[in-house]
Amino acid sequence: MSRRHPTVAEDEIRGTAQGTAPVPLSVLDLVTVGAGRTATDALRTSVAIAGLAEARGFHRYWVAEHHSMPGVASSSPAVILAHLAARTSRIRLGSGGVMLPNHAPLVIAEQFGTLEAMAPGRIDLGLGRAPGTDGATAAALRRSDHLREGADDFPEQLMELTRFLDDDFPDGHPYRRIHAVPGPIQSTSPGGVQSPHRPPIWLLGSSGFSARLAGSLGLPFAFAHHFSAQNTIPALDLYRESFRPSAVLDEPYALIGVSVLATDEEKEARRQVRAAALSMIRLRTGRPGLVPTPEEAEAHEFSPMEEEFANSWNANVIHGTADEVRSGLDDLHKRTGADELMLTGNAHSGDVRLRSYELVADTYGLPTAPAAPTAS
Repeated sequence: MSRRHPTVAEDEIRGTAQGTAPVPLSVLDLVTVGAGRTATDALRTSVAIAGLAEARGFHRYWVAEHHSMPGVASSSPAVILAHLAARTSRIRLGSGGVMLPNHAPLVIAEQFGTLEAMAPGRIDLGLGRAPGTDGATAAALRRSDHLREGADDFPEQLMELTRFLDDDFPDGHPYRRIHAVPGPIQSTSPGGVQSPHRPPIWLLGSSGFSARLAGSLGLPFAFAHHFSAQNTIPALDLYRESFRPSAVLDEPYALIGVSVLATDEEKEARRQVRAAALSMIRLRTGRPGLVPTPEEAEAHEFSPMEEEFANSWNANVIHGTADEVRSGLDDLHKRTGADELMLTGNAHSGDVRLRSYELVADTYGLPTAPAAPTAS
């Protein structure tokens, strides 16, 4: 019996803008853990935000892989996505991303094939080539000190993963008789019925490498504007220039991750993002911890270098009242031409993050949601 190759429909990638938003709006969740909170609290917040995002017309909800960071509880995207899939019914769910060099491609194909079986037609597979952590942790994950090798082998790893997802290794290949299950091989078994679709692959990046690769392969591209803003426009230009139509996309499709925090009062937004900046300062100086409270940040004596970093970091965080955030997002869209904006909010309190997405939805007139659940 011949194998039926799974396909990716373009409408599984392209979203539709809701309300008066210029493009589809989505959510990137780092599952941040604040001081005095637990990972359980953070995951409950994720469920609450995913429910709000689905009810209010956000297009997709992604979880990012990070390791060895006390304030970020998203070390296992596939596990978190399974949890969210059981508590949502329509919104697309995915990784933003899974760091491919950290894992065997077959394992990722199996995990995301399982997620696709749990939530058919709703799963995205976003892939990055960075470790999502420090070098020592990456070495522990990969059981190797040759970290550069993993990044350099990314195109080959990507091809291997794609072939596992499509179950189409050529005759004579050593993996020809190895199959990712759930997957297309099930349709060839007697009585087998298998979904004709598979999770769309996205390439993630913060520089030009993945932009060029995504373009040459005709894949959708997600750029980390939230921590590499100076490279956003060059990377998007490179992606569009490199783009070649594929079976997945006729034209380029690029989203950008954007740090956003909307509050009812402008002053409160400044307090919240300053605390988040202090958390980033500690991470960048080798002292990762839980996200501090605004009160802790107010009591902290910032050195001149820390003050400079905080101001520079927060210059790329669109924050303030809902109207101010809307203006900032509209301007960013005009400057970049991004096809989708993926919002990530970093704050100590889950309720603050939840309220931020609610305010963004309100200011753009997204579909009205039921009363938002409470997040601690």
